[in-house]
Amino acid sequence: MAGERLPAERYWEIDLARGIAVVTMIVFHSAFDLNFFEVLPLNVSSGFLRMLAYLTASTFIFIVGVSFTISYARAERRLARHDLALKYIRRGLGIFSLGLVITAVTWFFLPSVYIVFGILHFIGIAILLAPLFVRFGTTNVILGTACIIAGYVTNTVPGPWPLLWLGIHPASFMSLDYVPLLPWFGLVLIGMSCGYLFYPGGERGFSFRATEPVVARPFSTLGRHSLLIYFLHQPLIILVIAVLTPGVMPGIW
Repeated sequence: MAGERLPAERYWEIDLARGIAVVTMIVFHSAFDLNFFEVLPLNVSSGFLRMLAYLTASTFIFIVGVSFTISYARAERRLARHDLALKYIRRGLGIFSLGLVITAVTWFFLPSVYIVFGILHFIGIAILLAPLFVRFGTTNVILGTACIIAGYVTNTVPGPWPLLWLGIHPASFMSLDYVPLLPWFGLVLIGMSCGYLFYPGGERGFSFRATEPVVARPFSTLGRHSLLIYFLHQPLIILVIAVLTPGVMPGIW
């Protein structure tokens, strides 16, 4: 019925992919915390764990692009242009504000490596920028590839703090989480291109199992609550480590 707002359909395969990324995020951050607090000497800077970290971040960011395309196509059908713009301005600023909360908390507890421009800051900015690129459809794969290539160049160039968000930073810069616009926005654009191709008009454009398999449900449930889990998982991991190794982490209490 015209004008009637129907509940948006979720695609379980997207929630499943996001949920698997939640699990790998927890695995990596558990290993990172064990190493950071000197409980276990684990190599998180290279090898398997570093690749796991990149794969996890890449999955989340790619899905941001896919999900944005689906969301935008659906919102465009029912919202005026002004309201459509406000929707993503609010959403982008909201997620960026959550990133600022992470900045404040890490600055208080870990001032030498606090998070300046982490994944939530990045996703907030990406959502603000994405409406400018949605019109390009599958051409975004080319623009995204260009962003990735540009990122590999800019990340080798030291520069002042005000360019940190772009991927240019002082040589002495250190942060627990750093996700600059270049090259990572390129992966959002590639995700948007795939969303436009495989979910045209915000609808699944390919034949797929409509009913979610039982084995996928735990992961897709995690995927539907990924933002909440992101906020809660680190304090819970640290608490578990502190409880299990009180002699190793006396300062956590």
